[in-house]
Order: sequence, then C-alpha cells, then structure tokens
Amino acid sequence: MIRIRAFRAIDDREACLKFIEGHARLLEIHFGVAKVTSTNADWIDSPNTIVISVEDESGEKVYGGARIQMYDGQMKLPIEHALGHYDPKIYEMVKEGCCEICGMWNSMEVAGMGIGSLILCRVCVAITSQLPIDKVYVLCAPVTTRMGKRVGAVVEESLGNNGIFFYPKDDFVATAMAIYDCDTLNNADPKERENILDLRRQPVQVKIEKGPKGEFEVHYELLVS
Repeated sequence: MIRIRAFRAIDDREACLKFIEGHARLLEIHFGVAKVTSTNADWIDSPNTIVISVEDESGEKVYGGARIQMYDGQMKLPIEHALGHYDPKIYEMVKEGCCEICGMWNSMEVAGMGIGSLILCRVCVAITSQLPIDKVYVLCAPVTTRMGKRVGAVVEESLGNNGIFFYPKDDFVATAMAIYDCDTLNNADPKERENILDLRRQPVQVKIEKGPKGEFEVHYELLVS
C-alpha cells in the first residue's frame, strides 16, 4: 500500500528532511547532478510550501514526492532562481497568485509504477484548488513535458527559446510550462481532467491505480490545513 499525503512544510519537519535527503540522493547517484535549485532547503520553514509525500503505510519510508511553492513576495520560486540568469522576464511574470510545482522525484523502488510522474502531477494540480492560486508554473524535463500537457500545462513560449532552456546542465533540456486555467483545466486531457476533479471532490480516498507494473492501492490524504 502506498500513501500520498499533502501538508504544509512547517507542519512536519521530519517528513521534509526525508524528502530532501531522498531527492538529493536520487539526483546525485542516478543523474550526476549535485545541486539543483528545487533541492534548496529554504522552503522547509515556509508556510507557503505544500509538500506532497509518497510514503509507506507507516510514514517511515519516503518513496518520492513533490512540492507546491506559492509566491509570497519573500522567497523566490525555484523557476526564478533557475531561469532568471537566462531570461530576466521570469521575474516580471511571477507574482501574487502564482505557484510552482517543483522538486518532483521518485525512488527506484517505485520506478515504473507511474507515481513519480503522472500521479504526482495529477495530485499537485488537484491540490491547487485548495490554495489562492490562479497560475501554476512547472519546469519540465522532456519526459515530464508530456505529463504536464496531459494535466493542462502549456509551453510558456515567451521565455527562453520558445520555452526551452538548458538546465540544470548544458546537456539537459528543460521546458518552462504553465497552467492558466487552474479551475476549469480546459487544456487537460479529458481523462486526466476527470481524475483531477475526482481528487478535488474527494481529497481523502482509497483508489486502485494502474501503472506500467500493474495495479496498486493508494491512500490519498490531500486536505491541506
């Protein structure tokens, strides 16, 4: 059984530290990336950080997760840190009502189940309805660009080279994307839109999910206090 829960970073410091450790280990061991802006730990003390944690039933083991970082005028969003040097327009575009889905990762233990990509994207977009948000940014790798489009994100072509950047290293391609219609999700794939709306209607539920490795049970706990 997998549990996916959402909470404010300030409400569970221990879970945040497990999240940071797992994400950093994955980036360094499997991708050779020692430092990425979304792994910066400043967010751990911010009430405007929502953490989505993928855990075992006890909560002792963290298999992956993501963050929703809300703009608060004090702490820059990771996309500002990442792209500001290449395209300063990002500083003008990020403002009140914006957030970023960032820091998404999954351990090798759940690789191939679909948790670290589509399911986490779905969960993050579902949670935005509980927040004072009208625009969502996300910086995607090539594989997650497809996932972003499925949940309603479009390429932010006004940034970089039609939305494309080389980040976090010169041989890595990143695409800046955004969701403009958080409430209606008219740009989302119809099936994904219904999955997201279902999680919004019932943020606490048990579902049987199906991934490339077969079916598995997920306990969703997505109410954010």
